[in-house]
Amino acid sequence: MSPKSWLKSWLILSTVLLFGSQAAKAEELTGTLKKIKDSGEIAIGYRDASIPFSYLDGDQKPVGFAMDICYAITDAVKAELKLPRLAVRLVPVTASTRIPLMANGTIDLECGSTTNNAERQKQVWFTNTHFLTATRFASKKSAQIDKIDDLKGKTVVSIPGSTNIVQTLEINTARSLGMTVLQAKDHGEAWLMVENGRAAAYVMDDVLLASLIASSKDPGAYRISSDALSRPEPYGIMVRKDDPAFKRVADATTAKLYTSPEGKALYDKWFTKPIPPRGINLNFPMNAAMSKTMAHPSDSPDPAMY
Repeated sequence: MSPKSWLKSWLILSTVLLFGSQAAKAEELTGTLKKIKDSGEIAIGYRDASIPFSYLDGDQKPVGFAMDICYAITDAVKAELKLPRLAVRLVPVTASTRIPLMANGTIDLECGSTTNNAERQKQVWFTNTHFLTATRFASKKSAQIDKIDDLKGKTVVSIPGSTNIVQTLEINTARSLGMTVLQAKDHGEAWLMVENGRAAAYVMDDVLLASLIASSKDPGAYRISSDALSRPEPYGIMVRKDDPAFKRVADATTAKLYTSPEGKALYDKWFTKPIPPRGINLNFPMNAAMSKTMAHPSDSPDPAMY
C-alpha cells in the first residue's frame, strides 16, 4: 500500500472510530441524564417556606441557599450534555411528597432542607452535604421551656414525613413525657400553632426555627431550646437512587463549589446577611463543624462523620 493510500485508509478508520465512539457515548446515556437530554428540561423540586434554603420571595419566585446550589448543578448538567439551552421546570414539593416525586421521576433535584439519613437512602440518594443541623424546639420565652423534660405533658407540633416528628415520638415514649404531638402541613401552619398557643413548642431543625423566629412579628418573644433531640444531621440535595452518572455530576459540582471561596460567600449570603423579601438576618455564622464539612465534602448520612 502506498503512503498516500495508507493515509487515506487511516483517516477513514479514524473517522469511523470517532463517530462510533460518540454514538456509543450517546447511547450510553441512561437515567436522569438521558431523561434531561431527551426532554431538554430539568425539573427542580422546591419548598415554599424552608428559609433560607428554599422559599418564595416577594415575587413568589423560589430562592435560597439550596436553590443556588441546584442552579449550579443545572449549569453543570447543561455543560455535561453539551446542550445549547436547558429549560428549568420548578415543581413545588412538601415534606410528604418530595421523596415520592423524586422516585417517580417528576423531579430531578430536590432543593430544600432534607436530612440525608440511612433510612432515606433506601429510596433516594443525596449529593454532598450542604448544611449540618440538629433537632431542637422553639417556644415562647414566657412559657419557660428550654430542656426536653420541660415538655412533659405539653402539646408540641412537628411536620409529618420529617425526621423531627419521628425523634419527637421516640423521645416522648423513651422518657414517658406524655406529650400530645400534633402534625402541621408545613412550617407556616406549625409556627402559627405556637403563636396562637395551640402548641407550646415547634420541634424542627434549629436553623429553620431560627428563620421562623427572625421572620416572626416579635422575634424577641421566642427562643430555641438548648437541649437537642438529635446529633448533628446532614442536609443534602436529593437525587434519584441507583443513578451514578447523574450523581457523579452533582457530586463533582458541589465539591468544587463548597471547597472554593464561592462556597463560603454563598453561605454568608444566606445565613449572615439580610435576605429577601423582608431583609431579615438569621445571624447564623458557619461553625467549626460546618467549616470542616465544606472543606472536606461528604455525602455520608452518618452523624458521626461530622
